[in-house]
Amino acid sequence: MATIRITNLYFCYDGSETLFDDVHLQLDTRWKLGLIGRNGRGKTTLLRLLLGELPFEGTIDVPVGVDYFPYTIEAPGRTTLKIAESIAEFEPWELERELSFLDVDAGVLSRPFETLSGGEQTKVLLAALFLNENHFLLIDEPTNHLDLEGRATVADYLSKKSGFILVSHDRMLLDRCVDHVLSINRSDIELSQGNFSTWEQNQDYRNKFEESANRKLRRDIERLYETGRRSAEWSGKAEGEKYGNGPVDRGFLGSKAAKIMGRAKAADARRQQAIDEKSKLFNNVEIDDKLVLSPLPHRVHRFAELDGVSLQYGALPLFENLSLQVDGGDRIALCGRNGCGKSSLLKILAGEEVPFTGRCRISPSLKISYIPQDSSFLQGKLRTFIEERGLDEPLFKAMLRKLGFARPDFGNDMSAFSAGQKKKVLLAAGLTERAHLYLWDEPLNYIDVISRTQIENAMLDGGATVVFIEHDRHFIDTVATKTVMFDV
Repeated sequence: MATIRITNLYFCYDGSETLFDDVHLQLDTRWKLGLIGRNGRGKTTLLRLLLGELPFEGTIDVPVGVDYFPYTIEAPGRTTLKIAESIAEFEPWELERELSFLDVDAGVLSRPFETLSGGEQTKVLLAALFLNENHFLLIDEPTNHLDLEGRATVADYLSKKSGFILVSHDRMLLDRCVDHVLSINRSDIELSQGNFSTWEQNQDYRNKFEESANRKLRRDIERLYETGRRSAEWSGKAEGEKYGNGPVDRGFLGSKAAKIMGRAKAADARRQQAIDEKSKLFNNVEIDDKLVLSPLPHRVHRFAELDGVSLQYGALPLFENLSLQVDGGDRIALCGRNGCGKSSLLKILAGEEVPFTGRCRISPSLKISYIPQDSSFLQGKLRTFIEERGLDEPLFKAMLRKLGFARPDFGNDMSAFSAGQKKKVLLAAGLTERAHLYLWDEPLNYIDVISRTQIENAMLDGGATVVFIEHDRHFIDTVATKTVMFDV
């Protein structure tokens, strides 16, 4: 056993808000530690600090070797075995054993690494990194290229390992794999024992307590402000008496006014100190304002119907003879392996030109809102994006703020946004647009766990008709009224 010690950690990027201030942590290197927090709170930054890649103030003592996933691959044209050998020392049978646990055929070892699918590459890198003995592994969002089946396999694999920090927004994965949670909150970093569900339940209790305490504090602060206002009126009245009409003892009144003013100023200083102290209390409650999805009213029952639809990629059939009915109020999850044609089906429903056979009937009056899987195309200013999409600007920005988007970022170019920020831009647009049918392609990619819960509730409460693709099992089980499985 070894202990990673973080003492008096202070860190901020140049010209930006402080991320970590006076952080003290002790992390056992045997733990399965889940690292969670809103997008932009500094999860990846904390991993980079542990790796020694960023300058900081304070002390970080890491007494073991540390490896990071995803591992940067140089010369990906080399065989997968050569890539793995550049990461760790092992006997070939050891790597083959690890790959078998991850449902990866050992034959991939002789293939060029760049020819592997994203999921296969993820599994190979994890297997090789875990073969590094006495190393602590920093795993940063391993599910980005994994479908439902792949996520379940990785979850089972990680549940049998120890000695890692896992950054993930997949609640099922966190529940199965971690025994401690490190949460980066609004005002501090908190370490707790248990899995994500345990943390979420405790966080809910804390939020309710802090919300109740905040209401009391606000009332206290309002009373202090009101007392200060009345005190200012009294002292102002006393000051005014010095200049009243008629014969007056101005020396006496001036002395009296000065004393009242002095007492008022001292009282104001005490009140302001009390206000400042109360304002600092209970400021760690997570802001998870309710998101609203407001679909257009509809007069037709059936929005779309597909009958015997088949699609192929080149000579490779993706799916055949698919029949699907989309009725008002449906929330349909499209599930299956990566590459089985789910995104293409969404594009068909969106009216894009996708060559297919069979029949697709869509109500002619239907207004459709579509969120694509890829958000990397976003660039330019938010204002231009808002104008081009014809969005209600105040509502759109309110949606972004509710998703934890920092107000100073509104003026930045979208090309500099993180993947999570870009996805939130598309989500906020989808939530702002009024439509009959919403088509969402992996809306939760890079989205933090708090925002995922907000989006779940918006879909459940809004009565919207949604066809979506997602690999978050918890999200599917919570939201979907129908599930379409694609067999490959």
